[in-house]
Amino acid sequence: MELWAGGVGRPGGPAGRGVMVNQFHRAVFRMVRTIPRGRVMTYGQIAALLGAPRAARAVGYAMRHCPPGVPWQRVVNAQGGISLRANVDSMLTQRILLEQEGVTVRRGRIALDRYRWRSAPARRTIRLGALDRL
Repeated sequence: MELWAGGVGRPGGPAGRGVMVNQFHRAVFRMVRTIPRGRVMTYGQIAALLGAPRAARAVGYAMRHCPPGVPWQRVVNAQGGISLRANVDSMLTQRILLEQEGVTVRRGRIALDRYRWRSAPARRTIRLGALDRL
C-alpha cells in the first residue's frame, strides 16, 4: 500500500490532500526530526545532506506535505528567513514556534551563524561477512 500525505490509503482518503509521499520525502522528514529544539536548517542544507544538493525546492515541496510530529518550523530559507507562502498565518505560527524554542527572529530572519544545526552526514558502514569471522 502506498503512503499518502496525512495517512495511508488513496488520494481523497482521510487526508484529503492526495499527495503521494515518496522515499525522498520520508528522508526529508527523518532529517528534520533530527534538528534539535532551538536550531534550524535550510532547505538547501537538507537537500545536500540527503545527497541531492540542487533539490532545495523538492525539500520545500516535501515540507508543505509533512505529517504531524515533524518540527517543520525548524526549516528556513538560505538567508535564514521564513519563506513566503500563501497562508500568512503559517508564517506567523512558524515565527512563534521558533521563538518559543529560544530562536531569535529579527525582521523575519534568523541568524544562521548562531542557530544553524550542522548535522554530520550519515556514515555508511559496510559489513563483510568474511571479516566478521576473524
